[in-house]
Amino acid sequence: MHIDEFEAEVGAVIEDLPQWVKDEMDNVFVVVERRSEHRQDCAGKGLLGVYEGVSIDERGFDYFGVTPDRIIIFYESHIALGLDDEELRDEIRTTVLHEIGHHLGLTDARLTELGWD
Repeated sequence: MHIDEFEAEVGAVIEDLPQWVKDEMDNVFVVVERRSEHRQDCAGKGLLGVYEGVSIDERGFDYFGVTPDRIIIFYESHIALGLDDEELRDEIRTTVLHEIGHHLGLTDARLTELGWD
């Protein structure tokens, strides 16, 4: 999958979010980067995605004037999984939803409940 198609898949996941999720998302950008620079998961592999910011449930009355949070989805880490196109699309969806879950402050149990894990 070429990076342009990958970016389109990430966009499609966001477009298809339930309205309640879109309504809750605040001050956050979702971006695709080719690779994670010096970031690795606990198994020493490249990260699939990462959330950088302050989750909505941790924001207090003094949360204002801050730079937007970022959800970064890593292209090369996904491609390195060696999945076929359908499996890759499923993994992209799972990664995007998982990182959005971090932004929203959802627990792992709630992510599972929503089918986002």
